[in-house]
Amino acid sequence: MIKFDHVFFTYSPNSPLEYEALNDVSLEIKEGSFTCIVGKTGCGKSTLIQQMNGLLVPTKGKVIIDDFVVSKNRKERTKKLQPLRKHIGIVFQFSEYQLFEETVEDDVAFGPTNFGVEKEKSLKIAHEALKQVGIDESYYKKSPFELSGGEKRRVSIAGILALKPSILVLDEPTAGLDPVGAESTLKLFQELNKNGTTIVLVTHDMNIVFEYASDVVVMDDGKVVEHTSPSQLFLENVEPYSLETPQLAKVVRKLIDKGYKLDLSKIHNLETLIGELKGEGK
Repeated sequence: MIKFDHVFFTYSPNSPLEYEALNDVSLEIKEGSFTCIVGKTGCGKSTLIQQMNGLLVPTKGKVIIDDFVVSKNRKERTKKLQPLRKHIGIVFQFSEYQLFEETVEDDVAFGPTNFGVEKEKSLKIAHEALKQVGIDESYYKKSPFELSGGEKRRVSIAGILALKPSILVLDEPTAGLDPVGAESTLKLFQELNKNGTTIVLVTHDMNIVFEYASDVVVMDDGKVVEHTSPSQLFLENVEPYSLETPQLAKVVRKLIDKGYKLDLSKIHNLETLIGELKGEGK
């Protein structure tokens, strides 16, 4: 479980550039959930996720991740955050720009090696992670800079998976990918989630939220204004915080207006909608 306990965060405090990015955020993200964090640009989404592994430390309040505590208070915070950064992996937007090793396998093996795993075992772990993201072994000895944009993104994700995190945090992971690459990447995260990995995904794409998320957190002006399910947000709320309504949700709303009785909690994609229509009718 991830718990934010009255978290505030201020950039450049006590200066002319002072800016409060998080304002009294209290939030619990359930273990095993696929939680999407949404909201307009500048609402605090990226600042929020960087509190999760101590890249940013709350100005006030604390973040609790299982047995770890991220806090400015020396008495309550966890002294060593390195194990936390293995427990919770963060994949930043355009993470492929962080690739730097001479070969694909060395880049993915860097994380385990940095945590004290011997080189041979690190490479074995790297190969497993690369296989997991669909990178063929013929690419292992190549320079990561020779790969396509989508392949680089997968290698960067493999670098995080090589640490075997139990929580995976992703900031706009499909940005810049073509539709096929985006879908295959999302299916990977969905499979990881089914196998027990907690997924926290920041996105502007409400279609992703509707199809993949079990939970959705809406942020506005540094605050959490809603924590609900995608079906409740897009199908039951009349004005979902100026968020774009997913195309499928629009179709479902029209069907409901025409008299169809549908279990909204079961509808996530076209396949589940068809299943509801076959079972319920008009």
